[in-house]
Amino acid sequence: MPLAFLELIISKSTILNTLHAESPSRKLNFVYTFAPLRQDLDIAMDYFEQSLFLHEKLRGKIRIQAKMDIQSKEDLALLYSPGVAEPCLRIAENPQDVWKYTIKRNTVAVVSDGSAVLGLGNIGAAASIPVMEGKAMLFKKFAGIDAFPICLDTQDTEKLIETIKFISPVFGGINLEDISAPRCFEVEDRLQDLGIPVFHDDQHGTAVVVLAGIINSCKLLNKEIKDLKIVINGAGAAGIAIAKLLRSATAAAANDPALSVKEVILCDTKGIVHKDRDDLNDTKRGILSWTNPNNAKGTVRDALKNADVFIGVSQADLLKAEDIRTMNKDAIIFALANPVPEIMPEEALKGGAAIVGTGRSDLPNQINNVLAFPGIFRGALDGRAKRITTAMKLAAAYAIANSVYNMALDKVVPSTLNLRVAHEVALAVQDAILDEDRIF
Repeated sequence: MPLAFLELIISKSTILNTLHAESPSRKLNFVYTFAPLRQDLDIAMDYFEQSLFLHEKLRGKIRIQAKMDIQSKEDLALLYSPGVAEPCLRIAENPQDVWKYTIKRNTVAVVSDGSAVLGLGNIGAAASIPVMEGKAMLFKKFAGIDAFPICLDTQDTEKLIETIKFISPVFGGINLEDISAPRCFEVEDRLQDLGIPVFHDDQHGTAVVVLAGIINSCKLLNKEIKDLKIVINGAGAAGIAIAKLLRSATAAAANDPALSVKEVILCDTKGIVHKDRDDLNDTKRGILSWTNPNNAKGTVRDALKNADVFIGVSQADLLKAEDIRTMNKDAIIFALANPVPEIMPEEALKGGAAIVGTGRSDLPNQINNVLAFPGIFRGALDGRAKRITTAMKLAAAYAIANSVYNMALDKVVPSTLNLRVAHEVALAVQDAILDEDRIF
């Protein structure tokens, strides 16, 4: 998941205000209660220590809040028994009325099994809760969506699918999160007929933002997407999804399944993924339908020769400046391994790269899926989409790209804190829904 854990940390002043809001009656005790908190935050040694301290103090980063206060017996009778019987009966008579009378229309489940959490690996369901809480915060902040962590204590594919189906009546969408490959592909694919959008953000959110960055990079460098040779290192969830979306970037409008770029070469830990390898799983073998058309073989460094774009979703410190020098002039580098990218920007620039992006918030051109998923789900919920389609993802990518003003080599994607992006993405996604006629 390219969203760095550091992105979940909010400002000290916000924390103080949040804690204060929990108990307004304690206003007079504010100085005594929170002065130590402020002091401790200031002296904390690093982000990780501060984050641990804040999580202990907050005891959860989200909460459920009633939209209407119950102040009388009449309120209770309207909001609960006996009045609540009427919307129940209406929904029983017409199941689609659940969208009218309940939280479903604005609620998303953030579902994980804890098998591939950030760069931490398989840490399990309970340990994944802080990340899923953070994801729910981002949904609310950027898109006004009520999201809730659903961390399932199973890594059995069938049980995951079955459980998600069972809980789906409450939710308007399902955001799959931090589920390891290749199971994540099967889980998502088999839930596409659920009747609500099921979207694995680690795959598609990353792919959408990468495409947005490529669109703007090509504008700045006077390149055409259709002429690009692209090397993707990392054949997990994100790498596979990026390859699929780039294949569709310009072909989708014509319903043409052919490659939209000149060439995509996918690499894994054993080198280039090619048809003569006998160790490929079904997903990697399937991706060969639209990657590596010349059946190239060798290492990632072999693949980089005369390439225009390198996209890394793999491991730290993979490349050096001399590797970038083998690429075409004005290479585009998106090194997204976190917290240490495949190559640091200064090293890539030394090798001749023109544009460099990473997954880090402290470096230019942050490729972060928070630019994609809030707006995609906002648009899908408002448009009552049954699923997230390729056309919707492409629309989101172009909307993100068009949200950058005063483009520059160190500014090919919007700031992750730009609240306007989710709105623009949502509108673009709704237009795509209308075009595909996928409204209930």
